[in-house]
Amino acid sequence: MPQSNVLRRDEEPLAAPAQSFEIRALPGPLGAEIIGLDLGRELSPEDFARVRKAHLDHHLLVFRDQRITPQQHIDFSRRFGRLMIHVLHQFHLPGHPEILVVSNIVEDGKPIGLGDAGKYWHSDISYMPLPSLGSLLHAQELPAEGGDTLFANMHLAYDTLPPALRSAIEGRTAVHSYLAKYGQLQKQGNWRPNLSARQLAQVQEVSHPVVRTHPENGKRALFVSEGFTTRIEGLPEDESRQILEALFAHSVRPEHIYRHRWQPHDLVFWDNRSLIHLAAGTPDHLRRKLYRTTIEGDKPF
Repeated sequence: MPQSNVLRRDEEPLAAPAQSFEIRALPGPLGAEIIGLDLGRELSPEDFARVRKAHLDHHLLVFRDQRITPQQHIDFSRRFGRLMIHVLHQFHLPGHPEILVVSNIVEDGKPIGLGDAGKYWHSDISYMPLPSLGSLLHAQELPAEGGDTLFANMHLAYDTLPPALRSAIEGRTAVHSYLAKYGQLQKQGNWRPNLSARQLAQVQEVSHPVVRTHPENGKRALFVSEGFTTRIEGLPEDESRQILEALFAHSVRPEHIYRHRWQPHDLVFWDNRSLIHLAAGTPDHLRRKLYRTTIEGDKPF
């Protein structure tokens, strides 16, 4: 008789086979590239553990040549935690609200994505009570020039703080707001829609430590950015502004930065608890489109 493909109750499904891939550290202060791994296939527990450790060790992973569907992108992202739905529902990928479209493309007079995403240094979703663990950005369409993304290592930024500045922020908290630069961005371009009352209710100001401890590796990192941090609590306004400006400038010193030059089908996965990032800009006449998922983290401490 032919054998049935249906598993008996006492049988376990076959584990995903291991894949052969390399992890190569990138030159500079952060990052590694993953060569030979297909994220369109289910990862074995051993392969996933290896990827997860590399992400913690290097803060940013570049998966080369990932020809995956939006659903495969989502499925891989979900292995790290709950996915966050971006407040700008106007730029969700149709049928996949977990994906934010990052793009400068305009079709029928309307932008298909958020064209000015990352214009200021920031850590994704730091303006929520539970900020992001990490983000995964998958290249769909790349310009012939420009379009780079810069990442700054906030562990290094903290470790190299001048003693007086470190003392000034010890034990302090700061306010993060999605609206910190929103009005300016609206004036600078046509990408940002007016927010509805419901959207505004989703992005109330929050307070987080100026220096956070990474919940998995125990390292301390600066957790402020020009994009979302508005003030340090408990300080006069002028003193708060002076300290924040000093922290912002120190964070993005050249020796703290990795510049990612995108290749077709790159998927970049970075740790928002360890890094801030910036979009370096794309010429207006060149098309750029990427898909982003964002993983929820935990309350900073």
